[in-house]
Amino acid sequence: MRIDGAPPEVGAQFQRDLEAQVDIKHYFLAPRLRMHDIMANSTKWTEGCVVGSCLKDVKAQTNADIVLLAALTGSGTSFGWVVTLVRTDTGNVLGQKTERCDVCTVSEALSAATLATVALLSTIPDTLPDEHPKAVVAPSPTAPLEAKIATMESSHRKLGLGFTIAGLAVAAAGAAIYFAKSPHPGYGLATAAGGVGLAVGGVVVLTF
Repeated sequence: MRIDGAPPEVGAQFQRDLEAQVDIKHYFLAPRLRMHDIMANSTKWTEGCVVGSCLKDVKAQTNADIVLLAALTGSGTSFGWVVTLVRTDTGNVLGQKTERCDVCTVSEALSAATLATVALLSTIPDTLPDEHPKAVVAPSPTAPLEAKIATMESSHRKLGLGFTIAGLAVAAAGAAIYFAKSPHPGYGLATAAGGVGLAVGGVVVLTF
């Protein structure tokens, strides 16, 4: 928490008030000094990093998904505060609340900031939304026609294959009749010839 125009101990009081109101099973509130100690191991992070891709190293060092930035400024009886949640994986702001009070005490401003922070924390989803969803590819405008052509081609192949198989079967039956009897009956030869013609027609259909 950054304090400007208020006693330094306000930051510690904010930490205590916040810890008393949030579920510590879901949130670990590391004080600013503790975060600095942890980030001292980093060769990439600097004091000025509060948003943006530089926060990725905060995630790498602390495994924290979210960082809380709080600022309280004041002068006389006028105080203002801003609390911000920032994602460490992308460095983007997840949520923010701000308020200004022209006539109030430090205690009142601190209490309002604490309640707003608790409310803000409650809006964090269990799974952070994907900020770079995969683009939905629009179907080709010719897709229906292509599907119809594919169906026609499939039917065309089935028809040609059917003609070919039927023709071969008829030709085989005709040949069997022709050679099974003596003298050889003419209708057996004609049947065989018709079957061959049907098979040839099927091959032509398959070819074209």
